Amino acid sequence: MRRGRRWVTAALSCLLLGGCTSAPPDDVGPDRESREAVDDGAAPWPDRPVVDLRFETSRDLGRVAGRELVEFTPDLEICELVFRAWPNKPVTAQEGTLLTVSQVRVDGRAAAFLDVAAGASQDTPAGTLVEVPLADCVDAGETVTAELTFALELGEEVDERVGTSPDAEVAWLATAFPLLAWERGRGWQRGPAVPVNGETAVSEDFRLDSLEVVAPDGYEVLGTGEAGGTEDRPDGTTVHRFSAPAVRDVAVAVGDLDVVERTINGVRVRVGLDREVEQADADDWLDQIAESTRDLIDLLGPFPYDDLWVVVLSSQTSGIEFPGAIQFGDVDPDYRRGLVTHELAHMWFYGLVGNDQGQHPWLDESFATFAQSVADGDELSLTRLPVEVAPPVGGSMLYWASNFQRPNSTYFDTVYTIGGAALVEARTRAGAEAFDAALADYLAANAHSVATPNDVREAFNDLPDVLDVLREVGALP
Repeated sequence: MRRGRRWVTAALSCLLLGGCTSAPPDDVGPDRESREAVDDGAAPWPDRPVVDLRFETSRDLGRVAGRELVEFTPDLEICELVFRAWPNKPVTAQEGTLLTVSQVRVDGRAAAFLDVAAGASQDTPAGTLVEVPLADCVDAGETVTAELTFALELGEEVDERVGTSPDAEVAWLATAFPLLAWERGRGWQRGPAVPVNGETAVSEDFRLDSLEVVAPDGYEVLGTGEAGGTEDRPDGTTVHRFSAPAVRDVAVAVGDLDVVERTINGVRVRVGLDREVEQADADDWLDQIAESTRDLIDLLGPFPYDDLWVVVLSSQTSGIEFPGAIQFGDVDPDYRRGLVTHELAHMWFYGLVGNDQGQHPWLDESFATFAQSVADGDELSLTRLPVEVAPPVGGSMLYWASNFQRPNSTYFDTVYTIGGAALVEARTRAGAEAFDAALADYLAANAHSVATPNDVREAFNDLPDVLDVLREVGALP
């Protein structure tokens, strides 16, 4: 089963409620100053990692040479560095994608490193963990610098976050670098990758000081953060530069893309379509993004990012979110609204307020489905779902992978649909005004951090009806 299940959830909400509604697009919204106040006083971690990334694509867009420089100031003592190599997880690796680290330097000196499977398939040449023992332990508050050299092989027509399409002449790279696996106050996160179509990453915000993408001349490049200009090189390539003050991940697309730009609610939005896309043009996508963004802002507050980069890929079947960036498939227009709203909702749930997607996937997926349902006016009904016989919404990705013959469908039907419907029901029982105020407090209190179920419990502590519903579906123990 491929990632199409993600937009089937949106379709299910329409089916349960007798159809989706629509509204005209609106490009007018809050200005930059109000967006910068999105956290209501919260700010990114001052000692967040500083990351410089460089991707250099081959001319056939099938391979990438990478370099990463990370300045890391831990809040606990560390005796090693740990990075995640998520392209090597089973769902991606089985399609031919591979990330390999060839060299590590720590504070300017060559360092040994360990390649750890951590859920990677036995036939995958590299694992999903890269561990770098330190010569001396580093105290909390002390900065350590690591430089990693890596390479990517891109599988063809992969319905996932990393891949390439020779027919469409495009490559897409998301979470396609060694991702620092630190969680403040908790330490290194080593949860295993699992053979389920879902995200399993956890990452604190980092400052993307520099993202350089070197691509053959004539290709468009979509990145993450603010575009910083281009530089033509004599070898027939162009360097494209980006930066961002606080993101958890990076997504890039390179190729023969039709790119259209529009300012929506004060956000610079670029949409790029590969040449094999057939269902809609860039303006259709921008119109839907404008509509969905407006309705989500009404529910959740100012959009968390100044820039949004969207690529529509003919080889994809649904959508995958990243901070300030989204990959969409060439989906049927009947499903596009729910899909767009859902992925945009992730800019708040996972982007602004992070979570351990392997341990607590409901914290972003159930909340994103809830926001999609309310914003689109297609509110899921918990009473029409098989809650009594369903597994607990709060299960980890390892739980879904280990306990069900059809883990993908069980995971999506439970975490997305029942979890989202439970939050809609909780809002109804508590009253929309009280629920929305508590949700705003949750977003403000946990902005730029990695939230846990205890943070949800604390935010809704004065609304027992909300906690009762979440316990009923097994989201909260």
